[in-house]
Amino acid sequence: MKTAQEWFDEYAVSHQNSTNQLIHYLCVPAIFFSVIGLLMSIPSTFLENIFELYNPLLENWATVTSIFILLFYLRLGFWYFIQMLFFICLAILGNFWLGSTVNLLYGSLIIFIAAWIGQFYGHHVEGKKPSFAKDLQFLLIGPLWVVKKISIKSK
Repeated sequence: MKTAQEWFDEYAVSHQNSTNQLIHYLCVPAIFFSVIGLLMSIPSTFLENIFELYNPLLENWATVTSIFILLFYLRLGFWYFIQMLFFICLAILGNFWLGSTVNLLYGSLIIFIAAWIGQFYGHHVEGKKPSFAKDLQFLLIGPLWVVKKISIKSK
């Protein structure tokens, strides 16, 4: 398995343009947030029956899926796992709020589509294909890359 730095180095190849980077700082978290919302929109009757005796937090497709996603980040490093756990928790809480104000499915779809349009525009400006065209795991590297870049700029 690649190290986190190897993933970041390969991801950075198609993210050199400052406009594309700015678009990614906005759109990658928005896509991640919307995917959490889309997962939360899936009826959870099946999960409620499985986890009835366990934890009500697990009665949500986003939470269950996040467990597997977090295992990927844990393999990259404990600190990456902690950062993305925080990011996922914020996304889940934010989607609970979004779902209380608008229809979560429609709101998530609108965010998802708008953010992907932004992403593809950014790659058009960059002149390079998105990294996930080479390896779908880059869909998980993108959010971590943004978190890493933002945390470096805030120091």
